[in-house]
This record gives sequence, structure tokens and C-alpha cells, in this order.
Amino acid sequence: MTMIFGVPLAVFMGQLMLGLINGAFYALLSLGLAVIFGLLKIVNFAHGAQYMLGAFAALLALEYLGLNYWVALLLVPLVVGGLGMLIERLILRRIAHLDHLYGLLLTFGLALIFEGSLINFFGVSGSSYPTPAALQGGVNLGFMFLPVYRAWVLVAALVVCLGTWFIIERTRLGAYLRAGTENPALMQAFGVNVPQLITLTYGFGVALAAFAGVLAAPLYPVSPTMGSSLLIVVFAVVVIGGMGSILGAVITGLAMGLIEGLTKVYYPEAANTVIFLVMILVLLLRPAGLFGKEA
Repeated sequence: MTMIFGVPLAVFMGQLMLGLINGAFYALLSLGLAVIFGLLKIVNFAHGAQYMLGAFAALLALEYLGLNYWVALLLVPLVVGGLGMLIERLILRRIAHLDHLYGLLLTFGLALIFEGSLINFFGVSGSSYPTPAALQGGVNLGFMFLPVYRAWVLVAALVVCLGTWFIIERTRLGAYLRAGTENPALMQAFGVNVPQLITLTYGFGVALAAFAGVLAAPLYPVSPTMGSSLLIVVFAVVVIGGMGSILGAVITGLAMGLIEGLTKVYYPEAANTVIFLVMILVLLLRPAGLFGKEA
């Protein structure tokens, strides 16, 4: 039997794959947070609840409307993203001129409302979402068995993350977004509707969370509390990568998933805390984060 540092190869690669899957969700969610904070300077504490809403919307759409996974993957991010745009337009815009702490407290309150409302209707027990037929089963790679759905999650997350980075950093629309948040008065003078850009940006960040929720539904139990515990880890990932850094969110999310997975192999007791230990170390050595810009 092939061993890697005293661990069977199949076990090592299995944990590595689980780490990559978790890292894909960390990357997607931290990307949404980075987009919202980097462009709008809003600390969106409702992000975990919006991820949960994506998973719940997919489940309810299947049970009550008969919409399959692929339709939900397209429609749910649009619907939840539209809800995010309403939140920005009707609520967050009213406190945009205040300190960031007010936005954090407001979005935290919204998260509690979303979570509490769904607990009241559905309870705290999780529900299962069926894996789509086209993505069931797995592939035997010789050294490990790779479930098709997990491979799909990894590929879909990477495509969305890299596509988002390209749009924001390499296109004219991304340039408008960055300029609109850095100097809104000048962009308004050039005829750009900055308030609309801000609304669309927040909606897009929320849609990323909902997309991650739909991807997660066949993997994890769908429950009202599924986003609250994950959010703390995702915030740690964002801090490590650098608040507002798009590329940092993607790379750090994947890296932290791998580190967490390898820690489960060699020292399981530290698996739940290793990301926070890395965060403390990064804050001590580089407070702006690995990819953040020093003030």
C-alpha cells in the first residue's frame, strides 16, 4: 500500500479532495464578500444567510414548483440577487454615509431575521436535496474514487471565480465599477449612473452567495443554520487574503480548504481552528492580508 507521510494514499487524496471542495465554497463566498466590501465598503454580515437562502430556494423550487437542479442553478442566484438589490436600494443606501459599523450591524440583523423566519417555518433539522442524475456516481482514478458531483462543484466554482475576477479587473465594466466607488462624483459627471452600479454590484455579490448555496444543496443538509457557522470561517479567509482583494479571496479560499483538509489527516483536533491560527499569524505579520494593499 502506497503511503504519504504515514497515511495511505487513498485517505490522503480523499481528504485533499474534501479540502478542495470546502475551499471552493470558501472561495465563492469570500469572493462575494470581497466584491461587496472592495467596491462598496459594506461588511455584509448577511452573506451566510444569503448562501442559506440560495440552498433553501433550490429545495423549495424542487418540492413545490418542480424546478430541477439546472434550472435552479440559473434562476435562484437571479432571484436572491434581486432580493439583495432591493435590500441595497431600500435599506443599505440610507446608511451609506455612516460608519461601516452601521452596515455590519444592519446586515447582521437581516441575517438573524432570515434565519429566524425559516427556523419558525421549517425548524432546525436539515433536509436533503437529491444529486442531479447527470452528476451521480463517480470515477475510479486508481488511487481514489472521485464523485462526479464533487468534481463538478470544483470546476463550476473555479469558472465563476475566475470569470468574476476577469470582469472586475480586466473589462471596461469593471473599470467603471472601481472608478464609481473611488470617485463617484467624477463618474456621475461623465454620465455614469453610480447608484445603479452600486445596486447591481451588491446584487451580484449576493447572487454569488446564492449560487454557492445551490451548489451546496446536494452535498450538505439544507437547514436555516447552514450559513451561520460557515460565515465566520469565510470572514477569516477574507481577512487572510486581504479585505476587498478579488484574487486574494479566490486563492486564499482554495488554499485554506487544502490546509484544513490536510490538518484533518495529520492532526484532526486542530482542523476547526487552523484557519483562525493562520489568520492571527497573517494579521501579526501583514495586517492588510496576503494580497491586500497597505493603507
